[in-house]
Amino acid sequence: QEMEKIYKLVIDLTIADRRENALLELSKRRETFPDLAPILWHSFGTIAALLQEIISIYPQLSPPTLTAPASNRVCNSLALLQCVASHSETRQLFLNAHIPLFLYPFLNTVSKSRPFEYLRLTSLGVIGALVKVDDAEVINFLLQTEIIPLCLRIMETGSELSKTVATFIVQKILLDDMGLNYICATAERFYAVSTVLNNMVVSLIDIPSVRLLKHIVRCYLRLADNPRAKEALRQCLPESLRDKTFHNSLKEDPPTRKWLAQLLAAIGDIPLTGNPQASPGQGPGSTIPG
Repeated sequence: QEMEKIYKLVIDLTIADRRENALLELSKRRETFPDLAPILWHSFGTIAALLQEIISIYPQLSPPTLTAPASNRVCNSLALLQCVASHSETRQLFLNAHIPLFLYPFLNTVSKSRPFEYLRLTSLGVIGALVKVDDAEVINFLLQTEIIPLCLRIMETGSELSKTVATFIVQKILLDDMGLNYICATAERFYAVSTVLNNMVVSLIDIPSVRLLKHIVRCYLRLADNPRAKEALRQCLPESLRDKTFHNSLKEDPPTRKWLAQLLAAIGDIPLTGNPQASPGQGPGSTIPG
């Protein structure tokens, strides 16, 4: 019976010489077993075994010596943790144990080799699974960690897919009132986010990505819900979002076209004079106007 196979594989996670195969087989089956997460969480030694897999590759992060097989193996562990992060019964337990923090060293890497890119992307997937459910407890937890600066760096330097997931995470944080208030609480935080968004928009002029642009526009639109941020966006929103630069790219994407129109309406679409690019500490009076 298939369920007995699952139980046996979960037990195999705690047996060192069987673990690699168990990780591979369970990560393949995770989509077909919706209750795999509680089984993983409540089985003796299982989460400890997954964390052991994660910690064991920390020495390969700096200097960057991570191999493709080692990356694949730890990413199978991360896939099982994503399963735990996604499940309603185990999500809060996952947060209470502060397990996302074990992934932050992976997000903090800068090597552009495939093993590292795959590791960052899979780690972002775990955080993405957490924020996907619109749970205020998740946002509250993440705001107490360095997830925003980690995501901002990936948004500037990662692959298109990593940038997209990192931007989605920032978007979901912004969509929560607590997250919006946090980012708009100081000029430094606001301009840290808006400058990265601005740089991304500029890079999309040459290498368009509708999927990425959608999340960027959604972030800007949400920032405009804060009165002081809306005032600042009148000066620092990229010119390419105000003119027809992305008109052709968005022809087939009515929702993003609508969000962009709402954004421009929200800020009054005041024509810019001079340099539209603002950076940290260069806003009016070094604060978000209020």
